[in-house]
Amino acid sequence: MSKGLWAFAVQWYARPGVEPTCLALQAAGANVCLLLCAAWLGQRGVRYQAERCEALQAQAGHWHAEVIAPLRHVRQQWRAEAAHDAALHGLREQLKALELAAEKELLQRLERATAEWPPEQAEDLEQWLASSLKGLNEEALQAWLASGGF
Repeated sequence: MSKGLWAFAVQWYARPGVEPTCLALQAAGANVCLLLCAAWLGQRGVRYQAERCEALQAQAGHWHAEVIAPLRHVRQQWRAEAAHDAALHGLREQLKALELAAEKELLQRLERATAEWPPEQAEDLEQWLASSLKGLNEEALQAWLASGGF
């Protein structure tokens, strides 16, 4: 049995070079949780279908916009001042943990949404990744592929 999406994401994110690539993609507008889900599906051999991708994008987009992005915005907004204010630094760390918990929840929701999609030995990894990076350039896809050793 394959490991779950959260375990995959944690293991993959720990690889050398992955974190800076994810942060750069995030800064460019990518939803890294959706990208990790796409990589997980592609590696598991789940066949790509546009309808599946659209459903995941809708679910991830809503959660990201309503939950993750506001937390991230406040955390980033406090960065400079928290460097000189111990109390604010502590609050910022709590906010960072909450943001991570929200990302974990999103990954769990995406995994539940894909529970009925069987691995079919499809070789659709690049198609999953490209669809999750829609709107970003080809360099973003290549950076992702290079960072993960896919």
